[in-house]
Amino acid sequence: MTPQATSSASGEQQHWGIVGGGMLGLTLAHLLRRRGATVTIIERAHHLGGLASAWSLADVTWDRFYHVILPTDKRLRSLLRELDLEQEIRWVETRTGCYADGRVHSVSNAIEFLRFSALSMLDKLRIGATLFYGSRIRDGRRLEQILVSDWLVRWSGRRAFQRFWLPLLRSKLGDSYREASAAFIWAVIRRLHGARHSGLKREMFGYVPGGYARILERFSDRLLASGVRIDVGKQVRKVACCRDGIEVLLDDRSTRIFDRAIVTSPTPITAELCPGLSPDEHARLRSVQYLGVICASVLTTGFGTGFYVTNLLDDELPFTGVIETSAIVKREHLGGHSLLYLPRYTTEGDPYLELTDAEIRERFLTALEGMHPDFRREDILAFRVARAGRSICGRSCVGGARCAGRFCGRALWRRRPRWLRRSPSRWCLGWPTAPCGPWWTARC
Repeated sequence: MTPQATSSASGEQQHWGIVGGGMLGLTLAHLLRRRGATVTIIERAHHLGGLASAWSLADVTWDRFYHVILPTDKRLRSLLRELDLEQEIRWVETRTGCYADGRVHSVSNAIEFLRFSALSMLDKLRIGATLFYGSRIRDGRRLEQILVSDWLVRWSGRRAFQRFWLPLLRSKLGDSYREASAAFIWAVIRRLHGARHSGLKREMFGYVPGGYARILERFSDRLLASGVRIDVGKQVRKVACCRDGIEVLLDDRSTRIFDRAIVTSPTPITAELCPGLSPDEHARLRSVQYLGVICASVLTTGFGTGFYVTNLLDDELPFTGVIETSAIVKREHLGGHSLLYLPRYTTEGDPYLELTDAEIRERFLTALEGMHPDFRREDILAFRVARAGRSICGRSCVGGARCAGRFCGRALWRRRPRWLRRSPSRWCLGWPTAPCGPWWTARC
C-alpha cells in the first residue's frame, strides 16, 4: 500500500522506520508498537540514547551530558512509570551557587538570595519580581514577539540585566541572545519554578540510580521484547518516497522499505536526508539554528562544591557553569567518587571548537583551580570531553519558531494520524522534526 492510500486513522499493520535512536526515536517506537505497527529503529551510533547516552569514567558508568529529573517533567515520569522505574526516582533537595566577584555565593533560597552581595537590594527585589511574574504566565506565545533582553530590562532594570541576566544568557546562547525572544527565559523560569516546594521554596531534583544508562537499557529491552527491531551502527544517507512506500538508503548502499518513516535528526540534517521535500520545506528546515556543546566530565576522589549548579557571573571563564552531579546523586552510585560537569555552549565560530581535548582540559582545570583553591589535579580519576555539534535548538527567535518541531506550522502538524495527535510525543532530548512520507509529525 502506498503512503497516499494508507488510512491516517490507524498505525496498525504498517511498517514504520524511525531514523534516530535517541529518546525521541525510542519513545515514538514505543507508541507505534503499542498501536500494533511494525517498527524498525535505525541509529548511526553503536549505542542508543543520543544526547542521553552514557559512557565510562574510570570504573563509573554515567551520562555523557548532565541530566536531571524535575517534578514537572510529567511525560518523562510517565515513561519511567511504564518502564517500572518511576518509583525508583530519588528526590533530593538541591543547593545553588553563584560565582561573582571572585568567589562562590550560596543562593539556594530566598533568604540567601537577599544576602547576595553582588547585587543591590533594589536589583534583587526586581529580579525576584521578574521570576514571580514569569512563573505566573500560563501561555508564553505572546512573548515570542518580544526580545528577551527588552523583556528582562523592562522587569528587572538595566543594571540587574547587565550584572545578572546578561552573563546567564551568554552562557546559554552566546551572542545569539540578541535575537532570542522572551519565550526562552519564560520557559526556563516555568520549568525551574515547578521544581520548588512551598515554604522557603526548596528546590527538588531527581535521578534514577544508574542514570540514563539504566533507563536506556530497560527501554531497549522492553522495545526488543515487544518486537521492535533496533539496528545500530547504520548511517542513513537518504529518505525518499518510492512506489512501495518510503525508501531509506544506508551508507552500505543497502535499502529499507517502509510504509512510513520518521526522521528525528536535527532539522538541517533532515533537509539533507530528504531531497524530495519542497524548496519551502528545505528552507524552513535549514533556517533553524542550533547550539553545540563542549562538556567535560571530571571524576575526582572527593572534591565537591556542595552545589548542584554554580552559575557564573564573572567574565573570562572558559566554561559556562559548574554542575556537580554528586551533589544530588549518592556517591555510592558513583563508585564513592565526585562527578562534575563543565559545559560550554557554542555557536558557529567559537574558537573552542578548534581546541583538542588536551587543550580544553588545561584551560578548564586552570579556571576551576582559580575558582576553588582546594581543588587538586592529583585527585582526578578521569577527565573526558563530550562534544555535540547540534545539542539543542539554538534559540526562540522573535517572529520565529519556539523550537525545531514547531517551525513548519500547525497545518503540517495536523496532517499526522489522529491517534498520534493524542500521543504524548513532546520529548525535548533532541529536537524533533519528522517527515513521514507525505505527512510531517513535527512537534517538540
